[in-house]
Amino acid sequence: MTGRNAPARAGAAAHLTRVQKAAIIVRFLLNEGADVPLTDLPEGLQAQLTTQMGSMRYVDRKTLAEVVAEFAQELEGMGLTFPRGVAGALAALDGRISPQTAARLRKEAGVRQYGDPWNQVRKADVKTLLPMIERESTEIAAVMLSKLDVGRAAELLGKLPGEVARRITYAVSQTGTVSPAAVDRIGLALAAQLHDVPEMAFAEGAVERVGAILNYSPAATRDDVLTGLDETDQDFAALVRRAIFTFEHIPERVKPTDIPRVTREVDQAVLVTALAGAAGGDLAPAAEFILENMGKRMAEAMREEITERGRIRLRDAEEAMTAVVNAVRMLEAAGEITLIRPEDEADDDEA
Repeated sequence: MTGRNAPARAGAAAHLTRVQKAAIIVRFLLNEGADVPLTDLPEGLQAQLTTQMGSMRYVDRKTLAEVVAEFAQELEGMGLTFPRGVAGALAALDGRISPQTAARLRKEAGVRQYGDPWNQVRKADVKTLLPMIERESTEIAAVMLSKLDVGRAAELLGKLPGEVARRITYAVSQTGTVSPAAVDRIGLALAAQLHDVPEMAFAEGAVERVGAILNYSPAATRDDVLTGLDETDQDFAALVRRAIFTFEHIPERVKPTDIPRVTREVDQAVLVTALAGAAGGDLAPAAEFILENMGKRMAEAMREEITERGRIRLRDAEEAMTAVVNAVRMLEAAGEITLIRPEDEADDDEA
């Protein structure tokens, strides 16, 4: 090994510094095709290691073998390694300590992110980012817009008032001189805002919770509750109605091409009971929608069985319809089908 440092001759491993040995190990691992995550090191150590590697030229085989053997011996003697800093410790203990304790530790230690804070900003939805960009200065908003994906940035810009959007757009042209350190600090501050949310007792909002309860309630109970909500709070009642998904909503929420997938998840006898119970009443359009979009032969067989079943008890019909609805929700949760959202239909009507 030659260069600005003293040359490493055979048997000279004992005279090498730890930085020189580290540089040899890193170079050896890279030559072997290993992925060495140097970004996990503090910036000072990364710079020191890079400078050291740049000053070295060659190492003879005996010295390399001694350094590798010493490195392997240290690894064998190592019992445990711990994550660096509170952020690393919180990541290691994620899911094993209470959310309240984790939130308190982050606040006390000033840890507001795991990894790159900009990744968290990019993953946030537009509804969350919109009030953030409105609160920030034009310059910070411009940096934020520049770091987002193009599609997300365009969507966010389109929801801002025209004058504000123009100011931010012009400010983007002035971001060329912003230093990487400043961008990192801005990302950290924005990520901190994403984490600075009060702890909620319920994972879902009131609308979703009431809607989920009414989904499993008998039709008479559901209609009675919705009527009462209309009298008490019409706006809340309207939101709950949009959150509800029952058998009658299948034609407007399920794509025709997804019906065969849904019917395969329901026992045939249960499906016949559901369709027979819906035939001839207000739910007839939903039953007909299912029959029209399943296989032709299967639909014909179903119609014959429905005719043979005759009158169905209301309780049996509701249980069977709930089974069909559960199949739809299970497929949606698994990502195998996508429901049509009521707001999507509203957007199409406006267009």
